[in-house]
Amino acid sequence: MLIPTTSLAQHTQPPIKLGMSTALTGPAKQIGEQLALGSKIYFDKVNKTQGINGQNIDLILADDGYEPKNTVVNTRQFLYTEKIHAIFGSMGTPTAHAIKPLLDRHRIPFLMPFTGADFLHNSSMPNVFNLRASYQDEAIEQINYLIKERNHQKIGLIIQADEFGYMVESNLITALEEFGIKPIEVARFRRNSSDISKALETLKQSEVTAVCMVGTYQPLAEFINTSYEQGFKPDFTSVSFVSSHDLFALVKHPANIMVTEVVPNPNKCENAWCNSFKEDIKPYNVTPNRIIFEGYLNAAALVEAAKECPTPLNNQCLLIQLNKTFDRDSELAALFSDPDKDKIKKIYRSYYKSN
Repeated sequence: MLIPTTSLAQHTQPPIKLGMSTALTGPAKQIGEQLALGSKIYFDKVNKTQGINGQNIDLILADDGYEPKNTVVNTRQFLYTEKIHAIFGSMGTPTAHAIKPLLDRHRIPFLMPFTGADFLHNSSMPNVFNLRASYQDEAIEQINYLIKERNHQKIGLIIQADEFGYMVESNLITALEEFGIKPIEVARFRRNSSDISKALETLKQSEVTAVCMVGTYQPLAEFINTSYEQGFKPDFTSVSFVSSHDLFALVKHPANIMVTEVVPNPNKCENAWCNSFKEDIKPYNVTPNRIIFEGYLNAAALVEAAKECPTPLNNQCLLIQLNKTFDRDSELAALFSDPDKDKIKKIYRSYYKSN
């Protein structure tokens, strides 16, 4: 079911339609809801005033429950019924993988997908635009942390058994190879399932001292909590997709957890965009977190790029201007890339530590 956001002001030009297929139900719904909220906060702010050169932004949400087959159905409706300008903020690697051929065939921009999958971070794909770092970048940060800072050698992996899991698994194995290490054990579990019992038993018996986790917050919290209850107490890491805010809220026991992040903690950041976000979120009575902030920044980057294009909005111009985002806005660039390291994408960290 498609759920359009409210257009807050009437402008003379036809609206800019963006389709966002995300999880609004199911065990990953808090990720999808928070991403959509962040984008809606910024788009509503723009719509209340001049819009984009006289055009409203209509963010059309569709629930896919984090299941690729539903994402395909939603995307077809976006393309054929809603006549969208672009897919925006789509959540997840398996869902993105399922719709990319359709978007390529129709030459529809695929903007700010909430995934760090390698196949969406390839410069040969002109219809894709990312702000966030890749999972390869996050995997390198995690392995450096575990080996260089925590002195682990016996590292295991728990992997969501789909494209998301397999891609991050490959990134983690590549990062381990730089140290001449292979994972001691790789255990798997099904997407949208919290049945981690077999994976836990496999890793516990392997006697690993650290576990890199790939999945969403509910099954990984279940894995961490049950591990503690069974006397298995390794260090844990995970990638940004997990939603550290929601994962940490579900952890019931002492644990050492590090999550790699692609945006800073907005509550501790004094960048102009951080300050703007903290002010704009106040009327919504929710606690600021990184997922909402990423959705907000995605919307801000799109708006700033679209303002540089003629009306009505042209997709080719939009993509060109998006690729100039960091050159145009140094404050936004500072959140995502390091000018002293040849504009390499930044990786941040969140910690949950035992008392």
